[in-house]
Amino acid sequence: MTTEERLMHLIKDEFIQREQEGCDVTALRQEFEERTAGGEYTATELNELYDRLMALPIAADFPYDEPSDLSGIRRLREDGPRSLAVVLNEEQLFDRIYGAWLGRSAGCALGKPVEVLDFMSGKDGRTGYELIKEYLIGADAWPLDYYIPGQSRVEGLAVRSPMSQRENIKYMETDDDIRYTVLALKLLEEKGLNFTSSDVDMGWLNALPIALTFTAERLTYTNLANRMPAWGEGFTDEDLEYARLYRNPYREWIGAQIRVDGYAYAVPGKIELAAELAHRDASISHVKNGIYGAMFVAAMIAAAFAVQDPEEVVRLGLSEIPRTSRLYQDVTGAVALAKQTDNWDDLMSELWRKYGHYHPVHTNNNAALVAAALVYGGDDFEKCITTAVVAGWDTDCNGATVGSIWGAMYGAKALPQKWIEPLNDTLYSAIPDFHPIAISECAKRSTKLALDFAR
Repeated sequence: MTTEERLMHLIKDEFIQREQEGCDVTALRQEFEERTAGGEYTATELNELYDRLMALPIAADFPYDEPSDLSGIRRLREDGPRSLAVVLNEEQLFDRIYGAWLGRSAGCALGKPVEVLDFMSGKDGRTGYELIKEYLIGADAWPLDYYIPGQSRVEGLAVRSPMSQRENIKYMETDDDIRYTVLALKLLEEKGLNFTSSDVDMGWLNALPIALTFTAERLTYTNLANRMPAWGEGFTDEDLEYARLYRNPYREWIGAQIRVDGYAYAVPGKIELAAELAHRDASISHVKNGIYGAMFVAAMIAAAFAVQDPEEVVRLGLSEIPRTSRLYQDVTGAVALAKQTDNWDDLMSELWRKYGHYHPVHTNNNAALVAAALVYGGDDFEKCITTAVVAGWDTDCNGATVGSIWGAMYGAKALPQKWIEPLNDTLYSAIPDFHPIAISECAKRSTKLALDFAR
């Protein structure tokens, strides 16, 4: 891909991002379309256009107030307990944390085969949910009650990730939803609770191959490499700002939301602290709703160690993000939908109608689906993770997040064995020293952190 082609691709996505942030992009979009129809831009001209796009102001009548800094976020959040007592002995705490690791792995493995563009985005006027349902009917696997089959009689629809298909699964194969959980554990072991955003950056550069990053993370990684500090020094605030914003139209996509589970496992019950740790991580690559999604998920997981009520867990998660944000509105609306129906078709139809305008890996639609799946599925693990996956959008991310929260809420002993046994307590993360590793070992190390941090 040439520099010009890459910039053209990013600018097209940036138009969508700036519009969603509340900017009027009409004139610039018209200029861009007319110019591209009549000839080619040079790289210099494309960069100048990108700068003009980034300089657009947010419209005065934009109905949302969405800061990215932690103090600004806290200023706009609802009242909340911020911390809850966790009444668990060491054995019980391990069971909950192990449940979260196992639930995350099972949900991720369930979603990996259908993390395919057609299933995520929909096609030819049909939603991703409708296509997944058609595939599963053709595989004699509807309604879904186990891992995704590798074959279906339906032509034109195919799945991926053979080692996560029901015929082959023997462990949790490497995936970004697992890699970042491992990286969070590794960072906390090395730096403790006082880690910085620069520490997160250096952790990526030292242990995470760039080929295993995507969208906002890959662009941030590239930007960081262009600002590498001298040996022994960290990134400056200016470096971090450049890394997360420069030519990054994916700064409100789902990447940060999938990176924070490992922090929350280490601070059970400490809702505000879990959200703060998530903010430190998320803010290296994301802004606004991209950050809120990470804080929302981390807060829910921390709350799940003290509350066994999915709707209350969602409410507590929302208490750590701005009530004036698009994400708060979207999640609240999704919870209402989940409470109004007991039918998959109706729920999915309404979710796609309300949130289908977002990119399939945007934060907001996926966070809304996570909340809906938890409330709709309640204390039924299978119902929760299958709801999260069959919907489409970012299938493995949503299955993993829902499984993680459910596991933290109810524990490993409550997980159905048919979902857990095929994993053989093993994950491959592609992170040095964690490839492979027993899932129970990760849980033991997270439990040690939780006990150490509680002292």
